[in-house]
Amino acid sequence: MLTTEQLAGFRLQLLKEKEEIEERLEQNDHYGFERGHYHESMGELSSYDNHPADEGTDLYEREKDIALNQHTDLQLRNINKALEAMENGKYGMCEVCGKEISFERLEALPNTTYCKEHSPDQVVSHDRPIEEGVLMPPFGKFDMDSKDENVAFDAEDSWQIVSQWGTSDTPSDLAFPQEHYNDVNNEPDENEGYVEDFENFVGNDMYGNNITVYPNSQHERYEQSLDEEGIMTSFGDLPAYEHDPYVDDDK
Repeated sequence: MLTTEQLAGFRLQLLKEKEEIEERLEQNDHYGFERGHYHESMGELSSYDNHPADEGTDLYEREKDIALNQHTDLQLRNINKALEAMENGKYGMCEVCGKEISFERLEALPNTTYCKEHSPDQVVSHDRPIEEGVLMPPFGKFDMDSKDENVAFDAEDSWQIVSQWGTSDTPSDLAFPQEHYNDVNNEPDENEGYVEDFENFVGNDMYGNNITVYPNSQHERYEQSLDEEGIMTSFGDLPAYEHDPYVDDDK
């Protein structure tokens, strides 16, 4: 049990801490929340003439003020709760199990009303910011290449297009240095806007019939690459009896 002197010392410490917190909140207008929009705390009228980077900085500062304000309010509530426990003669007793709180714990945390075993702050949160799931390497949730038969325009395709206009990478930065800067991009040889090379020179009507080859430079390069490999298609030779090699028969 706490002695009268120990109880008086904790009361004085709590009252002093409460006074300091209330004075601090009064001086900073509760971290600026006494005002309306955060522009008011900066003397701004609107975002119209502000740079987006400045707006981002202001938003971060506002988010920080929210966290500090919540933390300070929690401190104040705990202090008032501890002072109320003193008035009721229950200070130093855990409000969950009713056992005595160790003197060492009260010295370190005089505003607590819980023992160590029943402290509500002992659970470590494993929640992570949503940004980590989005920006997770290489392209977060927006990389569709790993999904079967998916040719959707994903985050990797977006980066490939943007990186063509230049990045900070140089050929010497790669594990296997390239000869040209255009080859520094992520998968520079990947087709854009189509999957198979023959899609650039093969067409059909609206019903999928009358397949026609339209000779062009890409068709010539395609045939030349097949001839060099000695194969009929990019995925190997086809049996002579297979009439429609590109489509699976689901019947």
